Amino acid sequence: MQTKVQLDESEIPTHWYNVVSDFPNPPAPPLGPDGQPIGPEALAPLFPMALIEQEVSAERWIEIPEEVREIYQMWRPSPLYRAHRLEKALATPAKIFYKYEGISPAGSHKPNTAVAQAYYNKQAGITKLTTETGAG
Repeated sequence: MQTKVQLDESEIPTHWYNVVSDFPNPPAPPLGPDGQPIGPEALAPLFPMALIEQEVSAERWIEIPEEVREIYQMWRPSPLYRAHRLEKALATPAKIFYKYEGISPAGSHKPNTAVAQAYYNKQAGITKLTTETGAG
């Protein structure tokens, strides 16, 4: 009974999967302080256009830049584990898996998005970033 699935480094994904592509209807647009929908121009002071384009994209696959993949290879691909005991406790025929992201330099899943966000900001000429402090 296999519990752990570990991809080889050569199998690291080259594209992000965009779940929006499988929605029957597109999600509602973000709202401004007045409660009205806002467009990319309202988000541009906060985010690089490449990130805004991804946020509103309905494309199924979004390419991961090579520079981002190179950094991801420091800790990815991370292992996928099968939760056999949870399956048994739930008496479900479903196979339940979870990812262990504690092997990243930060010890969490946060670099998975932070690296890409920093990359796109750098490409847009941004030289300073701030971030949240995490739980706690």
